[in-house]
Amino acid sequence: MTGCGVPIPVECRCNSTPPPRALSLSAMISLNSLGMAYGAQTLFREGSLQLNAGCRYGVVGANGSGKSTLLRVIAGDESPTEGSVALPRKARVGVLRQDHFQFEDVPILDVVMMGDTELWAAFQAKERLLESDGEFDVNRFSELEELIQRRDGYAMEARAAEILAGLNIPDEAHRQPLSTLSGGFKLRVLLGQTLAASPEILLLDEPTNHLDILSIRWLEQFLAGSAACVAVISHDHRFLDNVCTHIVDVDYERLTLYRGNYTAFERLKKEERERKETEIKLREKQKKEHEATIERFRAKPTKARQARSQSKLVEKIVIEDLPRSSRRYPTFELKARRPSGKEVLKLEGIAKAYGDNQVLEGVDLNVRRGDRLAIIGPNGIGKSTLLKIALGLVELDAGEAEWGYEAHPGYFSQDQSELEPAADKTVESWLWDSCAGEPVGFVRGKLGKVLFEKDDVEKKVANLSGGEKARLVFAWLSVVKPTVLVLDEPTNHLDLEGIEALVEGLSRYDGTILFVSHDRWFVSRLATRIVEITPDGIEDFAGTYEEYLARCGDDHLDAQAVVEKAQQEKREAKRRRKKNA
Repeated sequence: MTGCGVPIPVECRCNSTPPPRALSLSAMISLNSLGMAYGAQTLFREGSLQLNAGCRYGVVGANGSGKSTLLRVIAGDESPTEGSVALPRKARVGVLRQDHFQFEDVPILDVVMMGDTELWAAFQAKERLLESDGEFDVNRFSELEELIQRRDGYAMEARAAEILAGLNIPDEAHRQPLSTLSGGFKLRVLLGQTLAASPEILLLDEPTNHLDILSIRWLEQFLAGSAACVAVISHDHRFLDNVCTHIVDVDYERLTLYRGNYTAFERLKKEERERKETEIKLREKQKKEHEATIERFRAKPTKARQARSQSKLVEKIVIEDLPRSSRRYPTFELKARRPSGKEVLKLEGIAKAYGDNQVLEGVDLNVRRGDRLAIIGPNGIGKSTLLKIALGLVELDAGEAEWGYEAHPGYFSQDQSELEPAADKTVESWLWDSCAGEPVGFVRGKLGKVLFEKDDVEKKVANLSGGEKARLVFAWLSVVKPTVLVLDEPTNHLDLEGIEALVEGLSRYDGTILFVSHDRWFVSRLATRIVEITPDGIEDFAGTYEEYLARCGDDHLDAQAVVEKAQQEKREAKRRRKKNA
């Protein structure tokens, strides 16, 4: 293999834990001189890789580099412009899709079981045979029964329920139609459907979106125990580190394979780039030295032969241009307009319920100047609600929220709802509204730092991608200079480069930060105070995330013990509710 990556052997045996069932070594993906282009834009070309069973490949690259396109080409949803993809003819392929609308009236448990199309069809056919009033087809019944037994089909419902539990969908919801869940939980069910199919090839595009931290950890463990060939796109650093045995880098219009997880990939790619830069500098130096010698010898007839010899050496020195990476790092310049008072936010006795669902009760919290406070906990526990109550966006049932002296919050919402009224405006005009006294160069400079260049500034806000909207909101925050940043899942739509740049920008910010995130790498790099919301109240810890884990005695986000602990807490809370009913 050539390019900017490190050449590695094609064959590998990757599964470090015993697989749940044996798979054929033929269950792999072969890419042969694969290329993909849209008009004049080339995403990648001449990609020849082999992805093997038991290995887990993280597909990384800048937004728009072709990661999702690569997975669609492998799945057969798109045709490449050159080359081919070869899969074993009878391999079961699982692809994470987001077409939940066709399952709205189907019970959640059935939606998951339908992922194994062969088994589901066998059960349906068997049921039709048993219900038929005509002559009973014994041979067909025997064929179906043999297939079900061979595939351990009678355990399918139990496996589906276990997957739903791991994705934090409660038992009492399993028989309800899919339409009873929110959009994020519907996508969890579709992820469960993909996993339940026991695929030999598994293609996952951003599977951690809409998962809470406990569900992410469960998914990591599920994939680590899988014998399938897994290709996964994610912007979660720690997920890629915990899951991946290899990284496929989509950059320089090439597909380059690295051995190891994401952290190893970053180191190897940096070392390879530095090695190439050193080689180029050395060759440039050699070329200049030879040219200087030629210049000295040219005026001396006695040195003509040596001059010709040096000229031949210069001709042999080939200096390749280093290709330009498609990765682009925004610059988030965030600064408080002035220092706030020491007491930034005081929450007392906060309570909030949605119908019979009591999300928050008796919450007390004091936020102090300079805090970088991370609010963590499972989905649905009230993290975003607490932020919205503090901002006055959600009416509380009881308690009081009070901002301190010169505490001016700047809000980044999870869905960038602050942009909805500006749907018909251009990127430039929307940002200019917040700094009307500034020249156009100031506005374009702010936009350029977050990667809006040239024609991008004329895009309609409504037409922006999730990542573009996120970067635009941060450009706005850099203009209004709040003394408190209130961020609800700020990394959701950013790529890996954007997340790294955001950590850097927030680390330089001189105000107070209050944020919700399920990105463990982001929390560990930024937080100086941890507030965990649990069914029994809040745990407030003054220290970093790593220090919090050390105090807890287990890794809240990375240990199986905490998954079991959370499940036990849910069971106990359920028993208490029944007792008090």
